[in-house]
Amino acid sequence: MTYSRADAYYREQHADEPSVVRTSEDVDALIDALATGPEFENLAVLHSSERELLPSGFPDHEFMVGVDGKRQVGVLSFMDEKNFVSLGSSGSDGVEVSYFVVENPTEFPVTAKIPLSLVRQAVKEFLSSGGRRPMCVQWQEPEIW
Repeated sequence: MTYSRADAYYREQHADEPSVVRTSEDVDALIDALATGPEFENLAVLHSSERELLPSGFPDHEFMVGVDGKRQVGVLSFMDEKNFVSLGSSGSDGVEVSYFVVENPTEFPVTAKIPLSLVRQAVKEFLSSGGRRPMCVQWQEPEIW
């Protein structure tokens, strides 16, 4: 399977130089780093190089990937013309869902949690589709965002 390039931001040093994600192995390394890294660095922001930039020079989309290594679950959000977050099963454990990019929190609906295996699959689909919203995941439009 051919993948495009995505820039990932999830550690302080990525502000100057993002982590590059190109292969299935890169996706697995990213998810593993989020699952085992610092508690306040468990959310990555990805931008596909296959998509157009806005006139401002910024990407026209944002794909966020959050990982809770202890519970083996994660969350996703995809933003372009609309905002979407992943939709998990209704059997939630009720734990508040906050994820962090370099200590900056982002809150997700409790219903956004999905299995970690599905998070991996979705990131791989994001790369192979040229930066489109993954269809292997069910999505919901968040009430607040």
